[in-house]
Amino acid sequence: MTEQNITAEGLIRLSAAGLAEKLRAGEVTAVEATQAHLDRIAAVDGGERGVNAFLHVNAEEALAVAAEVDAIRAAGGAEAEALHYLAGVPIAVKDLIVTVGQPTTAGSKILEGWHSPYDATVVERLRAAKMPILGKTNLDEFAMGSSTEHSAYGPTRNPWDLDRIPGGSGGGSAAAVAAFEAPLALGTDTGGSIRQPGAVTGTVGVKPTYGSVSRYGAIAMASSLDQIGPVTRTVLDSALLHQVIGGHDPRDSTSLPEPLADLVAAAKTGSVQGLRIGIIKELHGEGYQAGVENRFNESLELLKEAGAEIVEVSCPNFQYALGAYYLIMPSEASSNLAKFDGVRYGLRVLPEEGPMTIERVMGATRAAGFGDEVKRRIILGTYALSAGYYDAYYGSAQKVRTLVQRDFDAAFAKADVLISPTAPTTAFRLGEKLDDPLAMYLNDVATIPANLAGVPGLSLPGGLADEDGLPVGIQLLAPAREDARLYRVGAVLESLLEAKWGGPLLAQAPHLAAAPALEAQEAK
Repeated sequence: MTEQNITAEGLIRLSAAGLAEKLRAGEVTAVEATQAHLDRIAAVDGGERGVNAFLHVNAEEALAVAAEVDAIRAAGGAEAEALHYLAGVPIAVKDLIVTVGQPTTAGSKILEGWHSPYDATVVERLRAAKMPILGKTNLDEFAMGSSTEHSAYGPTRNPWDLDRIPGGSGGGSAAAVAAFEAPLALGTDTGGSIRQPGAVTGTVGVKPTYGSVSRYGAIAMASSLDQIGPVTRTVLDSALLHQVIGGHDPRDSTSLPEPLADLVAAAKTGSVQGLRIGIIKELHGEGYQAGVENRFNESLELLKEAGAEIVEVSCPNFQYALGAYYLIMPSEASSNLAKFDGVRYGLRVLPEEGPMTIERVMGATRAAGFGDEVKRRIILGTYALSAGYYDAYYGSAQKVRTLVQRDFDAAFAKADVLISPTAPTTAFRLGEKLDDPLAMYLNDVATIPANLAGVPGLSLPGGLADEDGLPVGIQLLAPAREDARLYRVGAVLESLLEAKWGGPLLAQAPHLAAAPALEAQEAK
């Protein structure tokens, strides 16, 4: 390495901002940084007890991009000066986001081996910034799940405890970042699929304002709810990545026209003095694990000591948000997934006997290619949209959605930012809730309202629960288009918590010590 005192272990544990600074200072090369992360993936991701965060590793292309960055920096001049701040910093991408040169499976057998002919807008922006893409991360099939156990390619394991889930649907991205396999990752959030995995893996996850990051090239589950966002280890890293991928895109009809605010500057503001922070009455207390509540209350005290005004707000219609979501989301999913028919692309299964009609090919293909959870949601959504039940179910759910939006409006009239636990519990054990879909759905009770209303949300590590020593997440919510507020408050709370802990959560309580099998694999 350029500097002998920077070990591979040291490189992978740097924040994205820290790594970017070392790259810019010439203390390390982009090839060295990328190779260190690829080596880490090889050491801990595979095997029976591996993390299984990645479905595809993109080593050759990632190293080629890194080498290009190094060559530009070595040559100097205007081109080197024009390099993006994050140039050479590796990143992982959720396998719901299409990429040229790598397969995109959406975690489903129906798309096994499929290659997109185009890049998603966010991927184009990563390439323009010359960020090496390490590979594609695991997820619940078509983003339908809260545990990454519904992937057709096996579950991802939580690096803190390999017998526990990493959250979902984007558990692969969160686990990759938590296991130091990637400093940054992209996820998608339909009902909490970035924030809930962030909570249970001790990482930072952000759902931007709906429409502020292009959805072009993200395989749609529920188009009015889906949003691409950052998965990182620090609030500043999320702001840096959000700034890369955000902004208007004419190819996305829901894209907001205005440019992003300076999110990086907001993450460096360093003050919550005089800010009103609202505790959502309906999103804590009964039903929340005691250790989650304790860490939440500690965060409130720290913010209060830092000069914030803590107020309580009530959002009474949030109690109906979960039910409304699980009608709206499957309804939109049943429509979006109709294109996977065995005719145009992806898997094709022919019926074993009888006439070879399109309907029978579609039925055989979907029966073989879709998993149980996807089938469950398609059936539910199709039923909710049927002529006799549309008004009673889908129509009523949309009315509840309006009420949730009004609750947010009323709450933001009293508070600048809202706060709650991200998830009611810490990570549960693999298999614990697979046979109980309703129990699984309840993991999203605190995150779903933000998707229904289109407001931005950020989850950051709040500490470790007393009962099991596993990460707890704290969620911040802001009005639409006010993502900068989240970064301002999130960065302050992060610094207050780290001052209390004596360092970042992942460094203060190294999860490898809680995962002997992972440590043993690394030693080999």
